[in-house]
Amino acid sequence: MFKDHFSSHAHQYSHARPTYPDELFSYLASLVKEHDLAWDCATGNGQAAVKLASYFKNVIATDGSQPQLDEATRQKNIEYRLALAEESGLQGDSVDLITVAQAVHWFDFNAFYAEAKRVLKPKGIIAVWCYTLFYTDHPEFNVLLNMFYKDITQPFWPPERKHLDDNYAFLPFPFKEMKNIPTFSIVNHWSIQQIIDYLQTWSGVKGYEKEKKENPVDNWFIPRLDSIIEDSATTLKMTFPLVLKVGCMERN
Repeated sequence: MFKDHFSSHAHQYSHARPTYPDELFSYLASLVKEHDLAWDCATGNGQAAVKLASYFKNVIATDGSQPQLDEATRQKNIEYRLALAEESGLQGDSVDLITVAQAVHWFDFNAFYAEAKRVLKPKGIIAVWCYTLFYTDHPEFNVLLNMFYKDITQPFWPPERKHLDDNYAFLPFPFKEMKNIPTFSIVNHWSIQQIIDYLQTWSGVKGYEKEKKENPVDNWFIPRLDSIIEDSATTLKMTFPLVLKVGCMERN
């Protein structure tokens, strides 16, 4: 069953979520011999698909949410399709690279990995990644953020969030996993308003809001933020550590 946590705020999501570093896609493209087709699974608003389009002749980007796809950036060599991760509709042995950004923890693992193995070419590559809780160059802000995440919103996150908290350490991944892969991070300089907009997209915030009928960013986070950052024009350096798993398709 498709676990849709984002359709209701697809527009907000597309404008507030961080984008992934170019170096990540350059690295992934270097791992495959052919660059005919990449499948960006659970593409959301196409953030990863747009980056992949610079390295592959064609990109097929699928998502189970039409509102998310409606927000995606159109490009000539990207085809957006409404499809579940476990039922892509792609031809077998056709894909050079599969990417799943910030989403694989929502999937039916057995069904998705069976589908991935079906569509990957021999020696094809699958890469799944997530970004964990960010930190900034402002120590007091970091203390407040950790309180908000661990003490206020933690009970309201979907259970799959635990895979991110565990840095994908216990995530099933039935491929020949590559070792010693590079470390990547998302680094941005965001205004206070951009940070607030991003926090509003958290699933834990939406869960809190649904259960308690109030918004914890507005009612808890912002009042405390005002006590440590007086100037609303302040910009903070934001670092989102990426957790990346890369595997190779092997057939006998």
